[in-house]
Amino acid sequence: MCVIDPKLIEDAMREIEVSSPDQLSIRQLGALVRRLEERSGEEFVHFEIGVPGLPPSKVGVEAHKAALDGGVSAVYPPIEGVRELKDESSRFIEAFIGTHISPEGCIPTVGSMQGAFASLMICAALSPERDTILYIDPGFSVQKTQADVLGIRREAFDVADYRAEKLGPKLESYLRKGNIAAILYSNPNNPTWMCLSDDELRTIGELATRYDTVVIEDLAYVTMDFRRDLGHPFQKPYQVSVTNYTDNYIVLLSASKIFSYAGERIAVACISDALFGRHFPNLEHRFGLSKFGGVFVHRLIYTLSSGVSHSAQLALAAMFRASTDGTYRFIDDIREYAHRTERLKEILRCNGFTVVYDKDNDEPVSDGFFFTMGYPGLSGKELLAELLKYGVSGIVLSTTGACREGIRACSSAIKERHYAMLDQRLKAFNRAHKR
Repeated sequence: MCVIDPKLIEDAMREIEVSSPDQLSIRQLGALVRRLEERSGEEFVHFEIGVPGLPPSKVGVEAHKAALDGGVSAVYPPIEGVRELKDESSRFIEAFIGTHISPEGCIPTVGSMQGAFASLMICAALSPERDTILYIDPGFSVQKTQADVLGIRREAFDVADYRAEKLGPKLESYLRKGNIAAILYSNPNNPTWMCLSDDELRTIGELATRYDTVVIEDLAYVTMDFRRDLGHPFQKPYQVSVTNYTDNYIVLLSASKIFSYAGERIAVACISDALFGRHFPNLEHRFGLSKFGGVFVHRLIYTLSSGVSHSAQLALAAMFRASTDGTYRFIDDIREYAHRTERLKEILRCNGFTVVYDKDNDEPVSDGFFFTMGYPGLSGKELLAELLKYGVSGIVLSTTGACREGIRACSSAIKERHYAMLDQRLKAFNRAHKR
């Protein structure tokens, strides 16, 4: 038996001017589900949005309060970032990624969303011939929307079918056209939680150098491949990264997931020393400055937000410092997401569902913040339309650039009471749809 009246769903979708589940953005789906909860009186199992489901880091909160008490709210922060955050960002990268980036190139942004937006803008302006961003998909759908908003061309491929030795030829088939300004991906991957290997990142880096293309590496989930013993400062194994194999890169690091500090919209875009100091004639023509770092800071960040919240910068600096000093083990907190996902996958499998992206090269995909789910005989669009009737939400995988059919799910909003609720609802779903 359905939990939500289909008529309620139809009416709510009409009100937000969407006719099909695969047309829903993440935020639109969230708004739809909230309306359905209010009108039906039934709580949903929320798989749709990746909001951290853990308390914010106490280290950050205390530093944030101290900054506010110290009066920083009255002072504009430097656009390039406060010195404490720049220094601690550089140390954090060296401690957990094993790469040196000078503090000068570590630029605070209003979340990694702004970091990605500014990165796309500058990369698309480096050369008149390079007007296209290549997305290694599946990926965060809003980063594609950013390119569309900016009027930047884009291409993409689903990396699941081009792992290991297949990745190089596939990637080069795009790069040799000469129009690719940047390559963008997340690692671990949103939405599948696949993790590119060190060898695959070597391939990406070497090709980026050969074709003089910038890599935008989104490390929103840095160290969250829980199959590996990561998260020990200045000790191997480090988070694998393209930074070891090219000088053409921008790394995006965010406080949202690793420190559960999403509400303060604080991140850093970390630009390699070589790229930060490099001069491009087309940048001077377009922005009046030729140096990559100067344009990023004094043209893009300045005009987008005129800097980043002073107190939030100091909070992130404190969290980076405590992590790097080894006094705060953030990895111990966020490992909870892996435990939740492991339990959720077991419920799914017991009720006829599959994990759509279940392999990471020859390994089972890691349990983490996101996972993918499918049901035999149903497309992603059809599956979401049916799940909504049972009070379960998610994102259609096709919106992420995935070639496989299914739903992106997130474990962050799951509480203890939701496991039994999900099991009961999926049992009813499976009875109604089993063939």
